[in-house]
Amino acid sequence: MKNAVGREIPDELLKEGWKVYQGAGHRDGELLKKRGPRTRIGEKPQGSKLVGSLREAIQRCGLRDGMTISFHHHFRDGDYVANLVMKEVAELGIRDVTIAASSLGAAHDPIARYIEEGIVTGLQTSGIRGRMGEVVSQGRLRTPAILRSHGGRVRAIEEGEVHIDVAFIGAPTSDECGNARAVGGRSDCGVLSYAMADAEYADRVVVVTDTLVPYPNFPASIHGIDVDYVVKVDEIGDPKKIATAAARMTQNPRDLMMAETAAKVMAATPWFKDGFSFQTGAGGPSLAVNRFIEPLMRERGIRMRWAIGGITGSICELMDKGLVDAILDTQDFDVAAIEHIGKSPHHFEISASEYANPANKGALINKLDFVVLAALEVDTDFNVNVITGSDGVLRGAPGGHPDTAASARCCIIVTPLTRGRMPTVCESVVTVTTPGDCVDVLVTDYGTAVNPARQDIVECLDKAGIRHVPIKALQEKAYALVGRPDPLRWKDRVVAILEARDGSILDVVREVMPYEPL
Repeated sequence: MKNAVGREIPDELLKEGWKVYQGAGHRDGELLKKRGPRTRIGEKPQGSKLVGSLREAIQRCGLRDGMTISFHHHFRDGDYVANLVMKEVAELGIRDVTIAASSLGAAHDPIARYIEEGIVTGLQTSGIRGRMGEVVSQGRLRTPAILRSHGGRVRAIEEGEVHIDVAFIGAPTSDECGNARAVGGRSDCGVLSYAMADAEYADRVVVVTDTLVPYPNFPASIHGIDVDYVVKVDEIGDPKKIATAAARMTQNPRDLMMAETAAKVMAATPWFKDGFSFQTGAGGPSLAVNRFIEPLMRERGIRMRWAIGGITGSICELMDKGLVDAILDTQDFDVAAIEHIGKSPHHFEISASEYANPANKGALINKLDFVVLAALEVDTDFNVNVITGSDGVLRGAPGGHPDTAASARCCIIVTPLTRGRMPTVCESVVTVTTPGDCVDVLVTDYGTAVNPARQDIVECLDKAGIRHVPIKALQEKAYALVGRPDPLRWKDRVVAILEARDGSILDVVREVMPYEPL
């Protein structure tokens, strides 16, 4: 059966009860049953929840074969916690484990071996990168990985689609009863937004920290009333590795040119006015838009009411200059942002559910004016891929991309027309991450295209004198520059399911066929 973005969904998945994607907002207004948070066992007051080791915490939680455990990714490529826990799980002989992480990256390459050995047989996450992405793409995970957006993950937890048996939460600081914060320690990460749902809904919760502080550790990100055990280890992460290459401000002239164009597109719309709201993605060109909206804001004498999402030092600088009233933070992409939330009274930590859950009574992104995002590929239907590389291997994450694109008044994708010898604007993306009906404008180094469904934006750009072309023209130019890409060859087996925000199937990823030169 084909879904709303024209992707063929295998019958065997439909027989398992999966629904096909029927369009953005299909479940809007539907009464969704929220699974109650975990049943708590009444306990007598105790002096401390500290245990001597991770192994002891795992054993006390009753972790056994077939269970689901979770981690957060606020330490990004500097995370140590997941690997520390999985080493103990493996040595205890526990198998058939599902990892339900908010995202997984190159820091978790050691887990690829546990997949090959059958210790890990399921993955439910936003991102799969590095060695793990290669192993999953080669069909070595026993069940299809399930990939969700950040908002979709919280929805799935709250609806009971994902049941977490034990959540392991890395915390820069914690007291002996599990009141945990993301600041004040040796491994600060700024916020613990993605772990909040895990703490509330998991059956058992273990806080892992390298900095114990006196009780009570308030204001807490993770509250001790949700925590079962606290473990102190030597190190939980390296904050210097939070800022990956994708999350750094670009100095590339081509990227800066595209960022400037995106800022001009924003300024041409009626929503660029005093009190507007804004988010940028983690890609270099999209982050650079912050640099170019500042003079436009000063020229018009306007302020940004709030910025949201993954936060970088560049948006914090705008606040410090008096141009942003509030920052609503779900993830910090660099050390500057981490330091800023610790000292600014108007830089707030929010939960992932408050941020982007499509099934609550008003996620903050529903009030978002602009979002500027990156892409690996965009096709002529404006569908975006940020998951799979040109070789079909899993290399990325939807993150908040589909959430913000679906919710913002104006979604702008910024990407070069080609990368190396591969076209970025193509006839059909390898994997649909964000549906085209959620994307409004595409900015490339060879021109700008507007989704034909957004004639209001077309009129704005025409009035402002901003040239734009049909997206088909950009695709043809890309192919003229680097040639038509060879079609990918796939095996039949589905190795990953890309879930839409509402829980339906947006696309599937199949096992890659080994490359054989002609």
